[in-house]
Amino acid sequence: MDKENTTVHAERLATLDEAGHRIYVHPEEVKGKWRDRRTLVFYALVSIYFVLPWIHFSGKQIILLDLAEREFTFFGTTFFSHDGPLVFFIFLSFVLAFGFITVKWGRIWCGWACPQTVFIDLVYRRIEKMIEGSARARKKLSAQPLNLNKFIKKSFKWFLFLLVSVHLSHTFLGYFVGTRKLFLVTIGNPTDHWTLFVIMWSVTLLFLFDFGWFREQFCIVACPYGKIQSVVMDEASLVVAYDVSRGEPRRKTVPSDQEGECISCDHCVKVCPTGIDIRKGTQLECISCTQCIDACDEIMTKMERPLGLIRYDSLSNMEGKKVSSFAAKPMFYAVALLVTFLAFGYALNKRNSISLQFIRGSKSAYQEIKRADGSREIVNHYKVSVYYNGDMDHNLTISTLENFKPEELRIVSQKMPFPVSPGKRQTVDIFIRFHKSILDHGRKTIKLQIKSDEQILEEEEVKLVGPF
Repeated sequence: MDKENTTVHAERLATLDEAGHRIYVHPEEVKGKWRDRRTLVFYALVSIYFVLPWIHFSGKQIILLDLAEREFTFFGTTFFSHDGPLVFFIFLSFVLAFGFITVKWGRIWCGWACPQTVFIDLVYRRIEKMIEGSARARKKLSAQPLNLNKFIKKSFKWFLFLLVSVHLSHTFLGYFVGTRKLFLVTIGNPTDHWTLFVIMWSVTLLFLFDFGWFREQFCIVACPYGKIQSVVMDEASLVVAYDVSRGEPRRKTVPSDQEGECISCDHCVKVCPTGIDIRKGTQLECISCTQCIDACDEIMTKMERPLGLIRYDSLSNMEGKKVSSFAAKPMFYAVALLVTFLAFGYALNKRNSISLQFIRGSKSAYQEIKRADGSREIVNHYKVSVYYNGDMDHNLTISTLENFKPEELRIVSQKMPFPVSPGKRQTVDIFIRFHKSILDHGRKTIKLQIKSDEQILEEEEVKLVGPF
């Protein structure tokens, strides 16, 4: 870091000096088992981010959030703008899932899966290291007055940042526009798609600002998740914690025979990407990245002392308290999440069914017309409102379940079968023509079946009326 922050006042952010100016963080490199595990997770997540929008399933992009058409596709299932309850269940599932993860494992999302952490750590900071050198070299370069060497290095670094940001923004837009469509737009004339062109550069500059410069300030200042974690977490939540009973009192603060195991090397502070001192306890700025664990373990190994002075643990366990496996908070989130999933599954199943409503289409309840043979028949006119919210087109036919002869009853429509498309409400006119002999005191209830390619989708009851 540009300034010493290991003795910063407890009431002041570690990334701010006494005047409130930002202290730019240059975390040192660290090696260890946690660093290796996070790197593997990062590579997996970045690969998913870039590959996922190019995968197509059932003729659709596997994830496509088409805001213009108000259609949202997830793994072959398309949701429409009027799928309010389903969108609510999806949103609620994410909220409860984050609540469960936080109450069990703290801010593991922030340190292991958040795009802010993944892209800065795996991409931007590596570019910075490649051009400007180690953390100490970067710190030294930042402190220098502007000269030719500094200008060239900084310019080249930001040029590479810009290229990476452009690539990230195009992939990001691919989730909303469609990667194949976006590819054709990209190789075309930008003036033909001004809106996309402006959005692309806006997202690019946002990525460039956030990942290239703002960095840990987003986690500390802007991210709402970090602020609500104190409400969700409790003493049983897993956090990156410093074992006070082992480490205190620190070296040089008391006689040597009374010293704890912390040797005051401040290596845990120097590797922290948000600039905090984990020895001051659990802090909102901690993103559980585990860098301080590897840093401390490295020092403990050299000192031939037990590992785990800084480790993943709960505050209750640190204090020797027994932690129940069935704590109230995790159970609440787990049960609520299960109920939400079941409700979502039920709503999704109902969504895929076809809803029909038979409404009389004439002012008069029935009409009488003369047949070619001179006999008379009754006609009931219905407007059939069809609503289908599934995933595939259907060609519907409507027929009766009873075995009426053609001269007794027949269903006539201008177009039968009639096409039905997902996500749209359609209306078709049908005319039920029948001989009055089938009526009982001027009424008759019949059952109709709605088929698609010989598959029965729905059954409906319809009341026929005629002369008494």
